[in-house]
Amino acid sequence: MTTENPKKRLTLIRHAKSSWNNPELKDFDRPLNKRGKHDAPLMGNRLAKLDLAIDLLLVSTAKRTRLTAEAIVEQLGIDTEQITFDERIYLASLSELTSLLRAIADSHQNVLLIGHNPGITDLANYLVGGRLENIPTCGVFSVEIQIPSWKQLDRAAAKLVFYDYPKNID
Repeated sequence: MTTENPKKRLTLIRHAKSSWNNPELKDFDRPLNKRGKHDAPLMGNRLAKLDLAIDLLLVSTAKRTRLTAEAIVEQLGIDTEQITFDERIYLASLSELTSLLRAIADSHQNVLLIGHNPGITDLANYLVGGRLENIPTCGVFSVEIQIPSWKQLDRAAAKLVFYDYPKNID
């Protein structure tokens, strides 16, 4: 008889700092700036030390989130088969993000989501009943949720286990 794990782990990351050097570029196509290129591997290294055993990585298809994911994946040693790029994450609202998360297969225990504000901060606040004003660029917010199924994801259902961001290190 197999039993489902009664808890899930969700780690949220806001993309690293993006470049505004080219005003002609669409928001979706902005790359990382110098600080973003520095911060993404730095935070990936911090995450690697936590040994999170990520089994699914959901990433917005915007250029800055894809580049952030590449740097973090390199530090975590995640297999590229565990990465799902999803255009719905780009500028997603809280309700869109919760719908996306509730549709995750229950076989996934440790999920990492890389996206954008305000959705990432709104989702973090929703999960822990918090009052974070803003998760900064490349900020990492990780929670443990006492649920056997992602379908049961609900308001204030999570316990914060880790919150960090690059300026907290410098």
